[in-house]
Amino acid sequence: MKGVLLSGGTGSRLRPITHTGPKQLVPVANRPVLEYAIEDLKEAGITEIGVILGNKGRNEIQELLGDGSDYGVEITYIVQGNPLGLAHAAGCARDFVGNDDFVMYLGDNILKSGVTELVESFQAGDYGAGIALQEVDDPQAFGIADVDDAGNVTQLIEKPDDPPTNLALIGMYVFSPTIFDAIDNLEPSWRGELEITDAIQDLFEDGYEIDSHVVTGWWKDTGKPEDILEANRLVLEDKKLKTAGVVEDGATTDGRIELAESAVIEDGAVVRGPVSIAENTTLMSGTYVGPYTSVGADSTLENIHIENSVIIGDSEITANGRIVDSLLGRGANVGSADELLPEGRRLVVGENSQLKL
Repeated sequence: MKGVLLSGGTGSRLRPITHTGPKQLVPVANRPVLEYAIEDLKEAGITEIGVILGNKGRNEIQELLGDGSDYGVEITYIVQGNPLGLAHAAGCARDFVGNDDFVMYLGDNILKSGVTELVESFQAGDYGAGIALQEVDDPQAFGIADVDDAGNVTQLIEKPDDPPTNLALIGMYVFSPTIFDAIDNLEPSWRGELEITDAIQDLFEDGYEIDSHVVTGWWKDTGKPEDILEANRLVLEDKKLKTAGVVEDGATTDGRIELAESAVIEDGAVVRGPVSIAENTTLMSGTYVGPYTSVGADSTLENIHIENSVIIGDSEITANGRIVDSLLGRGANVGSADELLPEGRRLVVGENSQLKL
């Protein structure tokens, strides 16, 4: 079985963070989201992975993943170009997949339980496709599955006005090669895209059984800033965190702390875990880093209180204040205006930024 990892898309909901890079490389607990997907596929025994690239961020993704050897997998890159729907992305992998079954995994998703059970469930039967499902509060916003008492799918509907269930497709699929024939017969939806739910529904109508697996544990689509923060919190809760860096005498630490070998918590700083502090980062005196915070590499924090936040890296945060529930892009510089006149906030705010002052 092979893996197809979708890494296209424009990341419009994460702007301005994604103005300078692809959404799949935004870090959660100081690891790019895409690495969690690679790890899940490998744990399911899938080591041949095709990475679907869009028009944006191709070089950055290839630079990170390389040939896959650092992750114990073999990576082939496939260019989709313009994002014309999940079914179109799957169709681009036809030559790579050949006659094999394959897992298709959306590269901006993270889930606690991985895809091993989904793969095993598909392999236990004779299915045209297998889908991962989870109950959601707003089923109108998702592709929705209707299933019978045995768990077999009876209908799939993309973003229904009147959903028959609240079981949403969450971006992990297993397909037999027959899916490509269904994709060939698709017409664009009202969104102008080739919908993977329509392709799976066509398989069902052609007589193929569709397996379903309801995912236990958490799942996050990291497409929006608040989703990144929530995923960061969930991963830090579960992750084994190791303190390898320097904690100076006079620093106060409590809870689980991931501290890179080249990172420093200086005398007079306070850190309450779970947190993740990356390479070449210094928390100076007067700094408080609270629970559920990740601070990226090459950053300096001084006299700042920050919690439940993600600092992507290459940042200098020296404001004398409190930052909570925030996502700070790479190269962010947040200083103090205490002695500047006239009094007032001084901002350089990028397109699609969100501020609460």
